[in-house]
Amino acid sequence: MSWRTRGWALPWLLFQGFPIADLVLTPRPVAVRIVAAVALVVFTVAYLVVFGRMFGHGCQPARGALLVVVVLAVALAVWLGTSWAGLLIYVSAAASVSLPRRWVWPAVLGAAAVCTAVVAADGLLDEVFILPVMCLLTAFALQGTRHLISVNTELVEARDELARNAVAQERLRFARDLHDLLGHSLSLIALKSELAGRLAEADPARARAEMADVEAAARRALAEVRDAVSGYRQVSLAQALAEARSALSAAGITLRSPAPGEPLPGAVDAVLGWVIREAATNVLRHSGARSVTVDLVQRADDVTLTVTDDGRGSAASAGAGLAGLAERVEVLGGQLAAGSSGNSGFRLTAAVPLTAPVAQESVDSR
Repeated sequence: MSWRTRGWALPWLLFQGFPIADLVLTPRPVAVRIVAAVALVVFTVAYLVVFGRMFGHGCQPARGALLVVVVLAVALAVWLGTSWAGLLIYVSAAASVSLPRRWVWPAVLGAAAVCTAVVAADGLLDEVFILPVMCLLTAFALQGTRHLISVNTELVEARDELARNAVAQERLRFARDLHDLLGHSLSLIALKSELAGRLAEADPARARAEMADVEAAARRALAEVRDAVSGYRQVSLAQALAEARSALSAAGITLRSPAPGEPLPGAVDAVLGWVIREAATNVLRHSGARSVTVDLVQRADDVTLTVTDDGRGSAASAGAGLAGLAERVEVLGGQLAAGSSGNSGFRLTAAVPLTAPVAQESVDSR
């Protein structure tokens, strides 16, 4: 039993001063004193065990020890009189911390009744009426303590659960960011490496230029991953369009995009940049398209970005990053729609309000 556990139990041991004094000062046969002293020691150990089980971690209440406390307290009080009636206070304390709540007060009232009967039998009820009252007050005090400990335990469990959820959410965010970053960058590296391989003999100078682009893309991807680990990465719409144009042109795909317009709020600009990245990645991986068109419509309250290609339509939706992209858009109160565009091709549309909460900006820009 820890010192903290003993701290809950030790203050109540002060009531043992009366039976100990009775053992020392009251003339009795030696055998009676020995039996009473041994019983008092066993009683005290059982009482401490009850408290040790109650305030320990992962332990069941010590019902056997509680039974020893009850039997010895009643027997010693009835046998030796008022000086030992204070042991019934221990019964109230032990019952309050170990019994189910529906049984506590019947046990406490029973202990108070036995205490009253012992004191009244000696004709001392007027002088030490405080003993039965202490049985009730002790129960009230320890019931309150028991409730506080229960509430504190629930709070600790709730805090731990929130911490686990926060870790899980951060892992999901980080996995989504790495997918978006590396999916785009590695697709670009693979395309340019393949193009450089085809040009190695026919046009060595062009092949060297493409490999230089591969090196630059790899270094940029490494820097972005480092930023993602640090949690400070910002992707802008203009940057995403420039990267998409470079990646698509290497694959022989034409990109038509609007001229720069009015500046967008940071969080909105960042999430639209992610839309462009995901759309370009899906075009490179799945669509077989020859051209991609980006339309940006900015109104007073919202902005709509649409990316359309002339590829194989629904096949483009195979990109696993669309789920993470939808989460980014929804956090800002927007909507993401993806599907076939007419008879062929694929369309990805993100509508985001311009009044998106600033507080979310740091989350969605990472």
